[in-house]
Amino acid sequence: MVGNRSSEFHPEVRRVRREGSYIYEEFMPTGGTDVKVYTVGPEYAHAEARKSPVVDGVVMRNLDGKEVRYPVLLTPAEKEMARDVCIAFSQAVCGFDLLRSQGRSYVCDVNGWSFVKNSYKYYDDSACVLRKMLLDAKAPHLSSAIPPTLPWKVNELVQPSEPLTRQGSGINGSFGDSEELRCVIAVIRHGDRTPKQKVKLKITEEKLLNLMLKYNGGRPRSETKLKSAVQLQDLLDATRMLVPRTRPDRESDSEAEDVEHAEKLRQVKAVLEEGGHFSGIYRKVQLKPLKWVKVTKGNGEVEEQPVEALMVLKYGGVLTHAGRKQAEELGRYFRNKMYPGEGTGLLRLHSTYRHDLKIYSSDEGRVQMSAAAFAKGLLDLEGQLTPILVSLVSKDYSMLDGLENASSEMKEAKAWLNEIITSNANTVDSNGSPEFPWMVDGAGLPPNASELLANLVKLTKKVTKQVRLLAQDENEKLAERSLYDVIPPYDQATALGKTNIDVDRIAAGLPCGSEGFLLMYARWKKLETDLYNERKERFDITQIPGVYDSCKYDLLHNAHLNLEGLHELFKVAQMLADGVIPNEYGISPKQKLKIGSKIARRLLGKLLIDLRNTREEAITVAELKNNHDHSLSINIEKEDAEAKSKLFHKNDEIDQDDDDDKETKYRLDPKYANVKTPERHVRTRLYFTSESHIHSLMNVLRYCNLEESLQEESLVCRNALERLCKTKELDYMSHIVLRMFENTEVALEDPKRYRIELTYSRGADLSPLEKKGSAATSLHQEHTLPIMGPERLQEIGSYLTLETMEEMIRPFAMPAEDFPPATPAAFSGYFSKSVLDRLVNLWPFHRQASSLGK
Repeated sequence: MVGNRSSEFHPEVRRVRREGSYIYEEFMPTGGTDVKVYTVGPEYAHAEARKSPVVDGVVMRNLDGKEVRYPVLLTPAEKEMARDVCIAFSQAVCGFDLLRSQGRSYVCDVNGWSFVKNSYKYYDDSACVLRKMLLDAKAPHLSSAIPPTLPWKVNELVQPSEPLTRQGSGINGSFGDSEELRCVIAVIRHGDRTPKQKVKLKITEEKLLNLMLKYNGGRPRSETKLKSAVQLQDLLDATRMLVPRTRPDRESDSEAEDVEHAEKLRQVKAVLEEGGHFSGIYRKVQLKPLKWVKVTKGNGEVEEQPVEALMVLKYGGVLTHAGRKQAEELGRYFRNKMYPGEGTGLLRLHSTYRHDLKIYSSDEGRVQMSAAAFAKGLLDLEGQLTPILVSLVSKDYSMLDGLENASSEMKEAKAWLNEIITSNANTVDSNGSPEFPWMVDGAGLPPNASELLANLVKLTKKVTKQVRLLAQDENEKLAERSLYDVIPPYDQATALGKTNIDVDRIAAGLPCGSEGFLLMYARWKKLETDLYNERKERFDITQIPGVYDSCKYDLLHNAHLNLEGLHELFKVAQMLADGVIPNEYGISPKQKLKIGSKIARRLLGKLLIDLRNTREEAITVAELKNNHDHSLSINIEKEDAEAKSKLFHKNDEIDQDDDDDKETKYRLDPKYANVKTPERHVRTRLYFTSESHIHSLMNVLRYCNLEESLQEESLVCRNALERLCKTKELDYMSHIVLRMFENTEVALEDPKRYRIELTYSRGADLSPLEKKGSAATSLHQEHTLPIMGPERLQEIGSYLTLETMEEMIRPFAMPAEDFPPATPAAFSGYFSKSVLDRLVNLWPFHRQASSLGK
C-alpha cells in the first residue's frame, strides 16, 4: 500500500509463473464491491461494504484517513452464513469477508477476532448482545427482566426523512417537489472507432469445413463463431496450408473467381497473422453452412455433410482515443445532469449504496471498452479501463448483439434499396404523405442516388490512388508484389491503451493510431474493389456505409495527410449513407417496426422488467414506511419460527418474476446509516450496444402505435418525429434515456404515480467536419467530435404513465417468463415485501431495538 493506492494495473504483464508452487483462483465479478461482516454471537451480524480497490487500485478514505465504508443489508441466507461461521470457528466476536458474485454469496476469508472500525451503533448493539450473553450464562433470572436496549436509546428521536432527488429543472421541465427520481435507463452506442472491415468468401475446402464441424458440435447445418486464441490458431494453420505459394498468372486461362478466392484466403491469413499473437477482442470469424449432401457410411447409415459454407472474417472497429474520451465525457455528463438532487448527487448516492447500478455490454470489444470508459466518468474512477471493465461491466450477447432474428427482413430491405439506387429512377414511390414525412417509404433516399453512386466510385478510386502512393513510399516492393504479402506485423490490441493522440506519428506525417500506410491502403483498396465489380459491372450498395466510415475516420484522424478529394467524397458518401443506413432497418414504417421489434425484442423485455422492478421496490418502501413499526411486531414468535423454518425453501423465496437475472445488489442498511434518506434508492441500468440496436429501439418507440391492437398515439410527439426524420444518423455515443419518476403525493394505485420521461441524443456532432475556423482547428488538435445534448421525445408538460409505456411496448418485447431463471434460492434479492419484512423480523434484537428506538 502506497498512500491510497493498493495496486496498479500492468497490461504488459501476462506471464503465468511456472517455477515454484502457486494457487491461482478464478476471478469473481462482484460489481466492484467488497462486503465485510462482523458477528457478535451467532444471532447478530453487522455488514459493511466498500469500493473494491481492484476497480482502479485506489482505496477511498475519509478526512481522518480511515477507509470509507457503509453498512448494507444481509440476505437471510447470508445471515445464516454468519451464524455458521461464528459457530464453526467457536468465535463469538468474529469478522469475515463476503463476496457476492453471479447471484450467489461466498465466504472468502475469516479474520477471527475483529471489530468494526467506526460505528457507534455497532458498539451499542455489541454491548447489548454481550450483556445478554453474560446474563444468560451467569444470571438467567435477570436476562428476561432487563430491556434489550441501552437506557439512553429508548426515547431517542428519529430524524425526519427528506426526499432523495427532485425533478427540479430537469431535462423535461419542472413537475413539482413531490416527484422523486426512481430509475435511469440508458441504451448507448459505442464511441468513435477505427473503420470496421470484413472479408467474405465461400469455402469448399475440406479442412475449413471440418474446422466448422469441430466447433459447432458436428452439426452440418449449424453455424459457428471463432473468437478464442485456440480457435483462431486452428483457422490460421488451415489457411496457411491452403494459400497457394505462387499466384496464377492473371493473363493465363485460370478462372477469375479462383484468383479472387486465393486473394481473399491470403487476406484472411494476413489479418490472422497481425501482431504475432491473438490478443485483444477485435477479430472474429463466422462460418455458415450453405450446401449439404447426404453420404452413406460404411455401416449403411446416412448422414449429412456440408460441402459449401460462407466464411465471414470481421476485424478492425477498435475504440480510438477519441472514443474513450467521448465515453468518459458522457459519463461525467450523466453524473452531473441525470441525477438532480442533494449535494454531490450521484457519487453520494453510489457511495452510500442507495444507487443500484448495473452496466451491460455486447460482445464487441469497442462496446465493452466504451462501457468501461463511461463508468470511469460516471463514478469518477481512476486508472486504466481493463480493471473497470472486468469489475463493473457484464456481457450479454443475446440481448445487445446480433441481427439473426431479422436477417430475412433486412435482406428484403437491402434488395429494395439496391434496386432503387442502382436504377435510373429519379423518385421513390411513396405510400406516405408529405404532411407526415416520417411515414414515407424509403424516407431520406436522395432522388439522384444512382448519379451519386457513380461519383462515389470515381472519388473512392481517386483517394485510393493517393494512399497507394503513400504506401509505396513506405515500401517500394508494393509495386511489384501483392498487398497482402507485405503487410507488416501489427497488433490492433495496442489501440486498447491509447488515451491520447500520438503527436510524434502525426508530426512525422504518419496515419493516426496504430495503422500504417500499408494497412490504410489495404482498407481503401478493398472498399474500391468491393464497391464496384468492374468485371461484372455491378455495384454493391452494402459498401456505402463502409466508405462513409472510412471518409469520416480519415477526415477526423488523418486530415494532416491532405488527401485531395476526401472532403468531397465524404459529402457524397454522407448523402448516400443518410438514405441507406436508416432504410436497412426497414423501408416502410411497418417494416421498420417489424425489424426493430425482432432485433430489440430481448432488450425491450429487459427494459420493462427494469421499470416493473423499480415500481415494485418503490411500492414496498412506501408501504413499509406508511405502516407503524409496532404493526410489524404482531405475532412475533409465530413469524420468527416461520421465517427460520422456511429460510432455504424455494417456495418462501422471492418469486422469479420479482427479479430479472442474477444481479448482485448492495443495499444500504437504514438502521445504521448516517444519511438523511436511507430508504430512498435509485436504480440505474446502462446498456451499451451498436448502431443496429439504437435504430431498432428508436423505431419501436416511434412506430409502436401502428400495431393494430393498440389504440394509443405514438410514444413520440409530432415535433420529435419531425426532428427524428431529419436526423438520418445516430452517430457514435448516440443514446436513448428513460427516466422514471414517482409522485409521492399520488395514491399508490393511481397510474399517475409513476411517470416516464423519454429523451435521446443523436451522438457525435459532425458539424466541425463540415466547417472551417476555430471549430475545425480544435477538431484537428483533439481528433474528437463533441456529443450532442439530449432532446425531448415528448412535449413539455405531457405525462406518459408507466402503465401506458408498458401497454405500448409489451407487444414487441420478450415476455418476462422467457428470460433465464431468476436469482438462485441462495441469493433471493431484497425488493419484495415478504423479503423486506423478513429482514426486519428475522433477528429479534434488531426488531426490538428498532421499535423501541423510535
